[in-house]
Amino acid sequence: MTISAEIIGYLAATLTTASFVPQAMLTIKTRDTESLSLGMYISFTLGVLCWLIYGIHLDDKAIIFANGITLLLAASILFFKVYNMLYKKKD
Repeated sequence: MTISAEIIGYLAATLTTASFVPQAMLTIKTRDTESLSLGMYISFTLGVLCWLIYGIHLDDKAIIFANGITLLLAASILFFKVYNMLYKKKD
C-alpha cells in the first residue's frame, strides 16, 4: 500500500469513527434509546464486528483501529437499547 493510500485510509477511519462519537456519548450520558432502532443497531454492530474481523485478517491497522473503537461504542448503545427494552418501566 502506498503512503498516500494509507493516509486516506486513516483519514477515512478517523472521520467515520469520530462521526459516531456524538451519538454514542449522548446515549451513554442520557441512557435514552427510545428513538433508536433495535434492528439497525443489531445490524450495525454485527457489520462493524465483521469489518473488524476483516481488518484483522488483512492486518490493516486503519480498519482495525476504526472498527475496534466503533464496535465498543455501538455495542454500548446496543446494550442500553436492550437493557431499556427489558427493564425500563413504561409510563
